[in-house]
Amino acid sequence: MPRSFNVVQYGVGPIGQLCLKTLLSKPGHINLVGAIDIDPDKVGKDVADVLGLDTPTGVIISGDAAGVLSETKPDVVVHTTSSFLARMYDQLILCASHGAHVVSSTEELSYPYERHPEVSKELDQVARENGVTLLGTGVNPGYAMDALALMATGVSNEVQSIVINREVDAGFRRLPLQRKVGAGITEAEFSEKKATGLFGHIGLVESIRMVADGLGWNIDRIEEHLDPVVSGKQVETPFLTVEKGQVAGIHHHAYGYDGDELLLTLDLKMFVGAENPRDEVVIDGDPPMHLVAHGGIFGDTATVATLVNGIPLVVDAAPGLKTVKDVPLLRAFGTR
Repeated sequence: MPRSFNVVQYGVGPIGQLCLKTLLSKPGHINLVGAIDIDPDKVGKDVADVLGLDTPTGVIISGDAAGVLSETKPDVVVHTTSSFLARMYDQLILCASHGAHVVSSTEELSYPYERHPEVSKELDQVARENGVTLLGTGVNPGYAMDALALMATGVSNEVQSIVINREVDAGFRRLPLQRKVGAGITEAEFSEKKATGLFGHIGLVESIRMVADGLGWNIDRIEEHLDPVVSGKQVETPFLTVEKGQVAGIHHHAYGYDGDELLLTLDLKMFVGAENPRDEVVIDGDPPMHLVAHGGIFGDTATVATLVNGIPLVVDAAPGLKTVKDVPLLRAFGTR
């Protein structure tokens, strides 16, 4: 008999809605018991109304997170609210305090120990006290630029260095993602957004730390750079138009050093009109490895998959704050 889990969806934005559709597609494996969001246009509606489904689900979106958790007592919460841990870690504590495991898309939760050491300690303590697991995952960070590389080293006797490249055509992604990478803005506007420290991809540093930790490598210096990709032609997407000379997206790259030795290179290009989308891992080792996913891993679908496929893993894991390197390899769940 297949295992079945009671699940609450926390956050009903674009990714949360995709998660809901996937959760509802797995009857016998997933029992959706609740949905939480603060958007007044969604609160009080059946999930089906927000998703555009013909048949009501009986699950009403609520703005009262504590009430939903108390009433439904879920096994797992799928959490998709923010990229930044400091803004929402109280949501994770609330879930853990109600005895619910959490799988979250929060990028900073993927490896939070360096950026948020005190919050990490608090989350780990609350999770252990309540016998639950908290896991941050997603396509990136959480898979394409960290977990995939760690898995690839499993057949290596020695590893000298790793280069990870990810190139994404943002033109095929949702509007919030295109805006997130600055598609259609000027270079001056790019500089202004960059200065806030809240712009670009969140997670390259977390990925470097996770890979290094997984391999037992010392990283004493990380260099991180964020540059605009300027379009050489007009590019139209279903949502916007990028004119020649405007910003098409980002080139975000980071380097991890042990002293003067470069051990880890992570290079992310995410822009409208990318001509060579791919995910690539190059390992200088014995034996050398070169993995390429031609066309790249489609981020929205893959992010949802990592969250849903993480449900049985967090239930089975030892209590505490975990990363994807601490749990068994993600694998498809509830596909038949």
